[in-house]
Amino acid sequence: MKTPLRLATALAAVFLLTSCSAPAVDTTGDSTSAPTEQVEEVEEAPEPVDLTGEWKQTNSGAEDSFQSATITGQTIEVFWNSPDMQAIYWAGNVEVPADGSTSFTWDSVNDKTKTDNALMASSDDTKTFTYADGELSYELTALGTTMTVRLAKQ
Repeated sequence: MKTPLRLATALAAVFLLTSCSAPAVDTTGDSTSAPTEQVEEVEEAPEPVDLTGEWKQTNSGAEDSFQSATITGQTIEVFWNSPDMQAIYWAGNVEVPADGSTSFTWDSVNDKTKTDNALMASSDDTKTFTYADGELSYELTALGTTMTVRLAKQ
């Protein structure tokens, strides 16, 4: 009968040894240790395009006769230019999207206080301007002919 007693004693010793061992390592990530700091990348919003400045027609076909534009803040004035003359063609507003778009259009509203008495000014109530690839463009109709005027910043 000594064998069953020895077996029971051995089992009890094994049981006691395993129950007193160190706790298992937590591999689930739910430990109570200090959380690791997560760095969140904040992407800066792109700056709106700056159209301010002087613009000159690139597709006039004549060096001394062309259109030009001056953009200041939120206004645009477009002029006919020749060697002995500069006459207003358009005066209106500029709308640049705040989201930093590099290609956009806007409908400029004619400032008729500047164009109503100008002989060579457009009588349109609005004019659609397009900005893309560093170029400003719009449709011009004069003497029954319509063309796209293309301007580059000077």
